[in-house]
Amino acid sequence: MSSELSYVHPTATSAWGTYLSQVDRVIPYLGPLARWSETLKRPKRALIVDVPIELDDGTIAHYEGYRVQHNLSRGPGKGGVRYHPDVTLEEVMALSAWMTVKCAAVNLPYGGAKGGIRVDPCQLSRKELERLTRRYTSEIGIVIGPQQDIPAPDVNTNAEIMAWMMDTYSINSGATATGVVTGKPIHLGGSLGRVKATGRGVFVTGREAARRTGLDLRGARVAVQGFGNVGSVAAELFAEAGAVVVAVQDHTGTVFNGSGLDLAALVPIARKDGVAAFAGGEHIAEEAFWDVEADILIPAALEGQVTAERARRITAKLVLEGANGPTVPEADDILAGRGVLVVPDVICNAGGVTVSYFEWVQDFSSYFWDEDEINVRLDRIMVNALNHIWDTADRHGIGLRTATFAVACERILAARQERGLYP
Repeated sequence: MSSELSYVHPTATSAWGTYLSQVDRVIPYLGPLARWSETLKRPKRALIVDVPIELDDGTIAHYEGYRVQHNLSRGPGKGGVRYHPDVTLEEVMALSAWMTVKCAAVNLPYGGAKGGIRVDPCQLSRKELERLTRRYTSEIGIVIGPQQDIPAPDVNTNAEIMAWMMDTYSINSGATATGVVTGKPIHLGGSLGRVKATGRGVFVTGREAARRTGLDLRGARVAVQGFGNVGSVAAELFAEAGAVVVAVQDHTGTVFNGSGLDLAALVPIARKDGVAAFAGGEHIAEEAFWDVEADILIPAALEGQVTAERARRITAKLVLEGANGPTVPEADDILAGRGVLVVPDVICNAGGVTVSYFEWVQDFSSYFWDEDEINVRLDRIMVNALNHIWDTADRHGIGLRTATFAVACERILAARQERGLYP
């Protein structure tokens, strides 16, 4: 049976095409569960909604929104919402599928989901952004809920937007439902440690990978693409461990300093105006970032950044995928052939969804943990998951990405098989 869907036509390097290729590679390791593998190639539910709002000048604008639930066999859907002018249904499908794998890889009781609106939020006022968020939440309200599908922040969304989503859903359902989203403000049921969780997870998995491969973090040179919550937090934690961050790139530009960038000065400037405004390093061309001499590379921007051509130029021996789907399959093969270890996104950046799970649990019990407890629990889950995946990779003689998919897909398909088909 073909895995091609009538409403999307993936290319080999598209996000959905990349995901399908990753699934194909893991099928030989699924044993009898492989008969269910087509389940992984088809989203359970894809919702496209019109999001009309009145702009401040009185005109009516329409935006296209999405919510995709890829698989719910292991529990309610979980996944972020992004606001970006390049959002497409195919991209959201892929991101939802990677969430399914990610949640299963760290053994959380969730399925995978994702949402988005095709919009440039920088072009909207705060009030327009609120109206957009509330209308979108109302439109997707038929598929979300604390036990159905729990959105969270993603690209260009934040705690304030989650507060608007939670409030809108609560008003429409007639009761306060703090558990409908995660990544909320602390005083609305948010969790301590959530903002830094994804970047912390990148650091924890990177630290363990360095330990297993004999790479000393003291003095290790780090290059980071994408300097939002994920990239900046990971950079700061590596610097605290003694590493030297030599290059950072975001959408405004690329800055390099072979002696190490001053993160204490860079981070607040980058958050306000982008790295292009930082004067503490040499500003180099965008493509030159991929030629920087480094021991560790952290792609923490958008998907599809590590292409085959760039993979041939990367000098790092350890790649930590802070973004979702940053490496295309051909580049994966090139990096493996060059002896570069890639810690894949579906385990490397799972710290965010792990602490989102903690937030969801705390909301149900109305009992909240301190940040030290959050970090201890996060570190333990991430380390245990990575060790299990690493052992699986060694046992089968496969890379960490395929091993992560093997562990996760076995759990997903076992749940699918045990639940059976109805009717």
